[in-house]
Amino acid sequence: MIQVGDRVPDVELYVMGPSGPETIKSEGWFQGKRVVLFALPGAFTPTCSGRHLPGYLEKADEIRSKGVDSIACLSVNDAYVMDAWRKDQGIEDEIEMLADGAGLFTSAIGLELDLSKRGYGTRSTRYAMIVKDAAVTHLNVEASGKFEVSDATTILELL
Repeated sequence: MIQVGDRVPDVELYVMGPSGPETIKSEGWFQGKRVVLFALPGAFTPTCSGRHLPGYLEKADEIRSKGVDSIACLSVNDAYVMDAWRKDQGIEDEIEMLADGAGLFTSAIGLELDLSKRGYGTRSTRYAMIVKDAAVTHLNVEASGKFEVSDATTILELL
């Protein structure tokens, strides 16, 4: 599992662009800025839609006021799903929606969550990290089924 001090992996992620999904390289995307990244098992799921993502949207201005350049939400979903979820949640440009459809980033950092028995397949563990210049400075990983340390309020206190 990725640790504080480690660099983020350099894999392909996707964002929705004006003409459809666009590829970004993760390490380059994190380079030269301070980012709060939070990840969750899936778009449109109860805790993710009801508490996790809305908390970051509500606190986006406060988080940015602490010297954060970008707030990003990552899920093992495709860019179309992430964009639909962005629209559903009323997000404009407050949060970057990063699609890790193949789970490459999630696997590279060792935070996969096997939800096959529930019909979801392999997803991301719920976590939040603070990344500065592509290196992890803080990492809060949730215990299975919990939502206690990756929320926006907790991360805001770390900034």
